Amino acid sequence: MGKIKTSWDLYVEEALPKLESRKMFAPLRPMNISIAEQAEGARTNLDEDEYQTYQGIQPWDRLASQIQLPQIFFQRLMNGLELTSKNEREEHEIISSNQEKQFKKLTLFAGNDFLGLSRHPTIAKAMAKAAMEQGTGPRGSPLICGYTNYHMALESALANLKKKEACLVFTSGFAANMAVMVAIGNLVPVLAAGRRPAKEEKVAIFSDALNHASIVDGLKIAEQQGGVKLFVYKHCDMSHLDSLLTKCKNKRKVVVTDSLFSMDGDIAPMRELAQLRKKHGFLWVLDDAHGTFAWGKNGGGLAEEFNCEYDVDICIGTLSKAASSLGGFAACSKIWKQWIQSRGRSFFFSTIAPIPLAAASYASVVVAKKEAWRRSEIRNRMKEFHALTGIPVKSQIVCVIIGDIMEAIKVNKEILQAGFYCVAVGPPAVPPNTARIRLTLTAVQTTEDIKRIAALISKYVKFQVPSYIDSSNYISARI
Repeated sequence: MGKIKTSWDLYVEEALPKLESRKMFAPLRPMNISIAEQAEGARTNLDEDEYQTYQGIQPWDRLASQIQLPQIFFQRLMNGLELTSKNEREEHEIISSNQEKQFKKLTLFAGNDFLGLSRHPTIAKAMAKAAMEQGTGPRGSPLICGYTNYHMALESALANLKKKEACLVFTSGFAANMAVMVAIGNLVPVLAAGRRPAKEEKVAIFSDALNHASIVDGLKIAEQQGGVKLFVYKHCDMSHLDSLLTKCKNKRKVVVTDSLFSMDGDIAPMRELAQLRKKHGFLWVLDDAHGTFAWGKNGGGLAEEFNCEYDVDICIGTLSKAASSLGGFAACSKIWKQWIQSRGRSFFFSTIAPIPLAAASYASVVVAKKEAWRRSEIRNRMKEFHALTGIPVKSQIVCVIIGDIMEAIKVNKEILQAGFYCVAVGPPAVPPNTARIRLTLTAVQTTEDIKRIAALISKYVKFQVPSYIDSSNYISARI
């Protein structure tokens, strides 16, 4: 049985012929790249059964949580000179000239390698094999000659993971968000065919107040195109969103939100959003950058975790976090894929990822899906951290709000001295007076790591949950 088309699919289908009539439709140009030693017509498709996976942590996994800082840089952190540009320039010259020989070993609590796949041999072998067979060059734009069977296999795997008809890969998650926002904003101008659209004709887009910068920047461009009316709803406030949707007279409505907010560690109210979608019929665009591979039985992300995969219309994600690769994607219907590839500027004005990177990303999808124990280990670290600190940990991202950036740097200095690497985050990444210590919990950290860092933070920070904020969505701390 074929897919039932939504009103949005029909809307895009109405717009696509307008592009075609203006010779503006941008078709992908699939290329099958053969291996030099193979005879013509030999099989070059990727087969996930060929990828070796493991059950339980392996020796190389622990390496994914270990880093070494040049001693000169580490000392600058200790001296409170992190924000001094002159020192950075001088350090760079010393390090790049190989004069710096000493290093400080630290356990990583700041990266986004949530599953610990960055040292996985299966992924490394897939990348090396593709590089040996195909070289390292990206070949070109996906609309010219860069779109290969490796990229198509990756898209197919991601579409299956997200329970969508199709998928489009990008050079980054930032580019994916930008392209989707701009493509949505271009619908009305294309259909208006040169005339100025009426206010009620515009697409009304409702964006969470704490959405990622890539969404915000994409929406700014979408607004400039003249076909979008933008609304910002209070962070994760479904009553406010419902009220805005109810009052809005525009026929076409879009809701866009992060699934897991990277600077607060809280999760969007997925079930409530699914209910509001049924009530208002909006297009639901979900940025699942921090949820993909790390959440859900199969790594399908937070939509899978909350059983609302089919409610999400366009799911945007990244390959640079839990997949330990690089790139982004948008999983959607076939008709939306065609529209985004034609009107998403950050897609068709970018060179596609090199084949070895596409091969590594495909291997990451396979490994992340099959090694489900890694997601379980993340949950174990979350439970341990909560049990030791009392913090209501809701995701693998734990943000300890300090307030003043210099105070946050002071606390971070103590953490670094104890052998853990995390970062004090301040404006402009977060609002003024909300500087914080951001910790990421991963599958390859140990129980002992959690015990040590929890004891350290508890020594310097008194944790509390403000009474005026829902404790299920907020973590706070005071010196």
